[in-house]
Amino acid sequence: MSSNLGDIVLVVDDSPESLGMLNAALNSQGYTALVALDGLQALAIIEKVQPAVILLDAMMPQMDGFEACHKLKQQLPNTPIIFMTGLSDSEDVVRGFEAGAIDYVTKPISPNEVIARIKTHIETAKLALSAQEALDHSGTNVFCVSSQGRLSWATPNVHKIIDKIAKDNPIPWANIATELEAWLSTDTTKNLTINCFEQPFEVFYESQQDDKHLLHIVANKEKKTAKCLQDNLPVTKRESEVLYWVSYGKTSWEISQILEMSPRTVNKHLEQIYKKLGVDNRTSAAAISLRLLEH
Repeated sequence: MSSNLGDIVLVVDDSPESLGMLNAALNSQGYTALVALDGLQALAIIEKVQPAVILLDAMMPQMDGFEACHKLKQQLPNTPIIFMTGLSDSEDVVRGFEAGAIDYVTKPISPNEVIARIKTHIETAKLALSAQEALDHSGTNVFCVSSQGRLSWATPNVHKIIDKIAKDNPIPWANIATELEAWLSTDTTKNLTINCFEQPFEVFYESQQDDKHLLHIVANKEKKTAKCLQDNLPVTKRESEVLYWVSYGKTSWEISQILEMSPRTVNKHLEQIYKKLGVDNRTSAAAISLRLLEH
């Protein structure tokens, strides 16, 4: 029996002979087979049930396999789709991959071959999902795309960043894909600056597995100001400004030039700062300040 006992496989085919054979083969291996006769039925099924893998015939009435694959991937980006095709033309196989399929088998179908492909892709998908969930919980800015720049998945942090940058853009990831595709075919050792929105952002390359590329959004560190110190410490606005420059190792004379006050006034502010922070020297005051400015 399969180690994936209970995994759901959605079979989309208009051939009763293929459906009967695949249903029997899947059931014998412990899989639960769901059947759709065309792409429209498949789309209706996935609204209620999420399969572990989809077997999809290329040639069907109403909606062919290529269109169905594209729509299914929009709803289930992490679910592997295996094309079943009797087409010998390599262009049709390429069309299947471009639509989002991860693999294909040719008709007449060999049940043993199909089962072997299903096992492999389900296990790979589970490992990828496990890694994705770990990244989701770690709060990292990681996302995964195809070689065409199309999004496979992204952590919640990335979605928040893109939503904020893209603002009211209804198709941000389609715009990003265009720039990513061009970059992925060149030198990815150099970071990419995405310029399709009003606010640009930078991406660097992490790793590759098959056709998937793991990318990382460079976090823009917000430069903290004296206001941060005023908001978090019991100091006045002017004292926070003095403390800010103390944090950067400036002398009283240098601070007096920057803030346009006398060195004597700077030292008076420092006396008040030491008292309020419960410290007795510049180094201790600077240490407290730096903890706030760097985190």
